[in-house]
Amino acid sequence: MKLLSTIAIAAALSVASFASMAETAAKPVKKAAKPAPAAVAAEPAAASPAQLAAAERVYYGTYNCELDKTVQVSTLPKFPGYAELRFGKSVYVMKPVESTTGAIRLEDVRGETLVVQIAAKSMLLNVKTGQRILDGCVSEKQGKVASAT
Repeated sequence: MKLLSTIAIAAALSVASFASMAETAAKPVKKAAKPAPAAVAAEPAAASPAQLAAAERVYYGTYNCELDKTVQVSTLPKFPGYAELRFGKSVYVMKPVESTTGAIRLEDVRGETLVVQIAAKSMLLNVKTGQRILDGCVSEKQGKVASAT
């Protein structure tokens, strides 16, 4: 008799445990809320004379990159001395900076991305992860320089 009551108790606990698991599995899983994007200053700081000079050396236009990707770099008339970079659905406000090597760096004002432009090609980097996003990006002017060499 004791054995039967022990088996009955074990069976009841198993059924209750199974019912609890089934109820938990049936509930929808709540997704964690996405963090809000980092706030960007409404207006970037006024460009310095050096930044304005660097902006004049930026290769503006469409860049054809590896893997059939494209990047669009254009001026920002509202913010002289800055450029806008469009890649996929992302849009970045970029600050042109001349490096000591003569290359132009387009630094994202949010500190997320960086474009390095040399005479024959450009590359897009994620500075937070240290990874290349795109390489071998060539604007029309860069293509002319590359074909001339």
